[in-house]
Amino acid sequence: MTRSQRFALVLTSLASLMVMLDMLVVTTALPTMRAHLGATVGQLEWTVNAYTLSFAVLLLPAAALGDRFGRRRLMTAGLGLFTVASATCALVPSAGWLVAARAVQGAGSALVMALAMALLSAAFPPEGRARALGLFSGITGLATLGGPIIGGAVVQVLSWQWIFWLNVPIGAALLPFVVRHLEESFGTRARADWGGLVLAAAGAFGLVYGLVMGGSAGWGSTEVVVSLCAGACLLVLFAAWELRAPEPMLPAQLFGSRAFSAGNGAGMLLYGAIYGTAFFMAQFLETGLHYGPLATGLRLMPWTATLFFVAPRAGALVSRVGERPLMVLGLAAQALGFAWVALIAGPNLAYPTLVAPLVLAGCGVSMAMPAAQNAVIGAVPVALVGKASGTFNTLRLLGGSFGIAIAAGAFSQAGSYGSPSSFSHGFIAAIGACAALSLAASLAALAVPGSKAGGALTLASAAEPVALGRLETVEAR
Repeated sequence: MTRSQRFALVLTSLASLMVMLDMLVVTTALPTMRAHLGATVGQLEWTVNAYTLSFAVLLLPAAALGDRFGRRRLMTAGLGLFTVASATCALVPSAGWLVAARAVQGAGSALVMALAMALLSAAFPPEGRARALGLFSGITGLATLGGPIIGGAVVQVLSWQWIFWLNVPIGAALLPFVVRHLEESFGTRARADWGGLVLAAAGAFGLVYGLVMGGSAGWGSTEVVVSLCAGACLLVLFAAWELRAPEPMLPAQLFGSRAFSAGNGAGMLLYGAIYGTAFFMAQFLETGLHYGPLATGLRLMPWTATLFFVAPRAGALVSRVGERPLMVLGLAAQALGFAWVALIAGPNLAYPTLVAPLVLAGCGVSMAMPAAQNAVIGAVPVALVGKASGTFNTLRLLGGSFGIAIAAGAFSQAGSYGSPSSFSHGFIAAIGACAALSLAASLAALAVPGSKAGGALTLASAAEPVALGRLETVEAR
């Protein structure tokens, strides 16, 4: 790597790690926050949901604005916004203010996450991009798996406010390095597609709101059904709008690439399985097997540590074997690992028997993550990596909400928090559902083209760079 590439990898990974930690780090602090702020159950739910909603809804608009006004400039603004909102979260006097501050945090996170991957992808040539994304996955993926444990440890040793205070010095330290050492990059300088922005944001909001409210309000409730239907209809309108827009925010022709479409579909299911499992695995070790937060974090290391060792090597392999084998085999291994956990789980389970299935599942997802990202990013020209990154991350968050909702629904049907035995029954059902999502992701990955197949896209006319609608399919790599 060149010096500028090293800076791009380190700075985008650290910024993304910080914002992704806040996705789940708050969950283990909720009981303490409820006692301190006098919050209702609904308010506690929204301390998580407000962040997820604003994060998911604003990813595509953030990518489009970064393409137009500068990715580094918008990422810097997002990092500053996230840092200030984190300090506000630590200082709020009531639950209502905390929910509002979390929504602002999510907006900052969307700017950081959508543009970090675009900046990283633009910094590397195609032959080095997969390895860089593998390293990026190894760092940011740990946040998803370790967030609840880190939150529990911080609350146990310090206080719940420190979950947010820790972001402030990290964000403040990163800002000058981002400004000085990240090279600015732009997408196509097209006019802003405000109609597409509004439809995409409203549609994503409707879907995510319905998903996060399904478990508490009931999947058949009017609120959830109307939200999901409205979100789906708005996204259909968004697709129709983009087909007719002269300068679309998300060119519909991108989905003409099998690599782009199948990579996004498999990635959405992959992260659904990961988020659903992460939500319940720590609870199983604490509630079902009676370990403390720190002991739980140590016992999850056979799963989480694989990201550091396997993801970078898997990223390096992509250029030699292609994305499809790593995605199919990795997701099948994750499905097998989760199914193994479901088969042996119980209130009297001896921890050593969990090590092998956790390692298997961890190695599987560590293989699949960088391959899925590279399938999507590698399917588009450099000018469109911001849009590709925004699409991938939006679907990842939608998949995460979907995965948690599916796992929670399976848990509530089979068990409860009433006793370790009852919790174990629910946990088995939840992990079984996550295994099914992993298997579905593996099947979706079969549609990703092989290394010699068609599927990549390029700009149709270098002389007319704003005419994004005129794209042509060319032979992949």
